[in-house]
Amino acid sequence: MTEPVFLITGASRGIGAAVARRAAAAGYRLVLVGRTAAPLDALADELGGGDRVLARAADVTDWTALTGVVAEAEEHFGRLDVVLANAGASVVTSFLGEHGAPPEQWRDLVLTNVYGPALTARATLPALRRTAGHLLLTGSAAGRGVRPGNLYAATKWAVTGLAQAIRAECVGTGIRVTLLQPGLVDTESIPPSRADDPKLRPDDVAAAVLYAVGQPPHVDVNEIIVRPTGQRN
Repeated sequence: MTEPVFLITGASRGIGAAVARRAAAAGYRLVLVGRTAAPLDALADELGGGDRVLARAADVTDWTALTGVVAEAEEHFGRLDVVLANAGASVVTSFLGEHGAPPEQWRDLVLTNVYGPALTARATLPALRRTAGHLLLTGSAAGRGVRPGNLYAATKWAVTGLAQAIRAECVGTGIRVTLLQPGLVDTESIPPSRADDPKLRPDDVAAAVLYAVGQPPHVDVNEIIVRPTGQRN
């Protein structure tokens, strides 16, 4: 089969699910990855199931599980063309301890947002090299400036560096690398303090993803910043 294959982590909701819908409409076969099986299975059924969609529950911080999914995807579909490392976590933090989540909850934030995309890249790049494919990573506009006490923003700074390091290593392989830096997106992870701020829809970000992926092979869109109109930073 020659139809391209698109793997998405964090695919069960928000940006990941929106990208899956747009990719399916564009003719991609899909590999949907997330921590919880039920919403993945529901989305897979919505998008055609069967030979078109492979849904697998896996944690992106689990190397064995992640590499197993990639191997199964290549065996099932015969190829892998595009990967979106999108799985992420968000909690409010304060280094002074004045508010936010307790430090016990910070570990998952850092591992999911930094270790997770790093493992996703390592697990999928050999397959993408075989197809001269495309790796995209979901960063954030929060990773472009200083936000007091904000560990989430620091993890997205790390994703920026990660994307640049990956792109530099992939020069000469034919692999394209894109860093997405969306502003505030209307998802379940918005903190109450920002509930009334301008927001993007997940599909707005998905449109940016498909724009980057849809460029001709000699065009490598390295970075996309998209904010809702009126967002300050």
